[in-house]
Amino acid sequence: MKKIIINIVLILTFFIIYFLQSNFFSWFNIAGIMPNLFVIYALFIGLFANKPMGVTYGILAGVILDLTIGKKIGINTISLGIIGFISAVFDKNFSKDSRMTIMFMVLGTTIIFEITNLLLNYILIGFNLEIINCAKILAIETAFNIIITIIIYPLIQKSGYYIENEYKQNKILTRYF
Repeated sequence: MKKIIINIVLILTFFIIYFLQSNFFSWFNIAGIMPNLFVIYALFIGLFANKPMGVTYGILAGVILDLTIGKKIGINTISLGIIGFISAVFDKNFSKDSRMTIMFMVLGTTIIFEITNLLLNYILIGFNLEIINCAKILAIETAFNIIITIIIYPLIQKSGYYIENEYKQNKILTRYF
């Protein structure tokens, strides 16, 4: 029953993030570049739940984004699915207790997401790659994501450990021995 409630809350969180991304942050941007909250969302689920759940939520979020705002179906799907997978790898190799570690994870996943997204756009659409423009987008979006992570870190940590206790309750001690 708790897992069903957690999944409902995660789905509602997706819609809140979608609203923030499409409406609120369209007013607060730098040079037309907004933060990408979906990267933080997929990272959060993969870190605190488990690998299949992180990949599944990443893919579902990507499909919805591709259907609503994407140019081609599959670009955001693949990128967010990769983020969900990588975040589960981060969970096994790094501690989630430090704010700095989480910030570096957000930094890495944002860079991976943007590079994957740009390469897929280049391959599938024939998007013209301009290195300076891509570097500017990457730098501003990464800074935005890190600032948002700093602001919402207490919420991420508290809700994340609740989800982790529910999904990984049997695996906590085996991870260290």
